[in-house]
Amino acid sequence: MGRTVVVLGGGISGLAACYHLSRAPRPPKVVLVEGSPRLGGWIRSVQGPDGAIFELGPRGIRPAGALGARTLLMVSLGDSSLEADHIISAIPASALSELLPAEAAPLAGVLRTISAVSVAVVNLQYRGARLPVQGFGHLVPSAEDPGVLGIVYDSVAFPEQDGSPPGLRVTVMLGGSWLQTLAAGGALSQELFQQQAQEAAATQLGLKEPPSHCLVHLHKNCIPQYTVGHWQKLEAAKQFLAAQRLPLTLAGASYEGVAVNDCIESGRQAAFSVLGTEPHPDPHTLQP
Repeated sequence: MGRTVVVLGGGISGLAACYHLSRAPRPPKVVLVEGSPRLGGWIRSVQGPDGAIFELGPRGIRPAGALGARTLLMVSLGDSSLEADHIISAIPASALSELLPAEAAPLAGVLRTISAVSVAVVNLQYRGARLPVQGFGHLVPSAEDPGVLGIVYDSVAFPEQDGSPPGLRVTVMLGGSWLQTLAAGGALSQELFQQQAQEAAATQLGLKEPPSHCLVHLHKNCIPQYTVGHWQKLEAAKQFLAAQRLPLTLAGASYEGVAVNDCIESGRQAAFSVLGTEPHPDPHTLQP
């Protein structure tokens, strides 16, 4: 009987791990475990009534090249379980820390310290508007605005997704100390996020007319924070896994990069680690 590899988490890292595991010359049985009703994690695209595409989370996947690169484990599933020869965890480090058995308490203690912050994403569409500048977008220093992280110019990067008739699309990212203070006081609301985003678009880009379309989504604990000593934490986790010979591989944004391409590469590296082979360039893989 062949090996079974369970991948925890159906975000982009988990999906990348499944993809590369399944492409092995002798692929193991791959079981993907995802707790939500959809795959993709924080990445999600929706289509507006006019055909415009709105990215509700991270974006930036672009093709490379011309187009843009033995211990048996048990996974508990409520009232059932899965048997696996190896597990790739692509869920947040803090979530994994709650699932580990008592004998892995030292590892759980390390993972629990890798925290994450929340971000509110506000998609705005304007009819008959033009941007005063061109580019992917801009970042906002916290000294200038404690709540606005930056604005992405979606229509510049992907004008073909502006809908019909086309409308200018921008995405405002809200977070920082402003959002943390609101969350602590229980004052989070979609109306407040929309108001803050529209004020930022008006002040910073001159988009003073009301938007024709608006979407607001709060992504809780979506961006891991690499605080001082983060790399020492990763080394401690790796040493524990090696010393205990645990068939567990860590992947995802909690460890070595939070960008979309970092997460894809993390899943790829995890898959090759499980397969015991060296990663090699794949012309079908999206590269940073």
